[in-house]
Amino acid sequence: MIGLIDWPRKNNNKTRRRGRPLVYSPTVILRCFIVRIWFRLDSNRALHEYLTMEMPYNKNVVKGCGLSRVPSRRTFDRRLVTISNDIKNRITTMGDLFVREKIIDPSILSADSTLVKAKGHVWHKSSMTEGVVPRSGIDTDARWGFSHTKGWIFGYKLHLISSTGSIIVPLAADFTTANIPDNQMYSVLTASLLPITIIKRMLYMSADPGYDDYELYDLSNSMEFRLVCPVRRYKNTSADRIKLVEFYESNVGQAIYSLRSISIEPLIGHIKSTFRIDPLPVRGYDRARAIVLLSVLLYQILVYYNCKTNKDNPMAIKYMLGT
Repeated sequence: MIGLIDWPRKNNNKTRRRGRPLVYSPTVILRCFIVRIWFRLDSNRALHEYLTMEMPYNKNVVKGCGLSRVPSRRTFDRRLVTISNDIKNRITTMGDLFVREKIIDPSILSADSTLVKAKGHVWHKSSMTEGVVPRSGIDTDARWGFSHTKGWIFGYKLHLISSTGSIIVPLAADFTTANIPDNQMYSVLTASLLPITIIKRMLYMSADPGYDDYELYDLSNSMEFRLVCPVRRYKNTSADRIKLVEFYESNVGQAIYSLRSISIEPLIGHIKSTFRIDPLPVRGYDRARAIVLLSVLLYQILVYYNCKTNKDNPMAIKYMLGT
């Protein structure tokens, strides 16, 4: 599927990099890291050892990755921390593919985030303020974030926009430390939808109270869709806010918001459990971002494959992964 999908091509004049040209293309490296996720290999060392095994099946995997020789473990380490933006763009491309081929209906989408625990020990705020790392095994890139259901969590945050119909897939994704508020990432996620066909057919975006922000309502209106969030009434509530309250409390508003509980919320849990990314298997922001976004991309590709092969339940993907 990686080879068949029409990924966006970069303008070579604008993206020319300094230094030696890459020995392994981003697509080849992506295939290798998908092997890591697919077979639940816990490190790049394990990935390198798997690909260098002198067994017929492993040799076929190497050939399927497009490798004439296996990269070193250090090459995998270097490329893992630089591949995140490429993965993020491919997630958007897959979202566009689902819409263009009419696999999903993008008229109502949903935005949400989830906290992901960092690998290893936590870094308490008192020590963090003093700049003291009291023990080894602490991910010093991670930060504290609060969840109303799980309390304080030391780690990172996955931000998603997903479809809400019969087939639920991510359409845009990003990754931050756990202390970044949801409303700060809304413009980034929706901007990912601008160059593609999704935004042209959107009518509503449902989101939780963390997105209740005047700037986000204005941004959504400027993009010609409506943001639907729980909105509270106050004694001196302005007329504009009263309109938001009335729409949210209407039958249409309640129907749109209720889609969250059967779409993006179970989707997040499904991705976490399927790819075992909570707690994270790696330390460091760049590595964690790459692994989490890889998991989102692989989820999209597996669902797309199931759709193209007419599976009864395209979102049933756990059985497809190696154990």
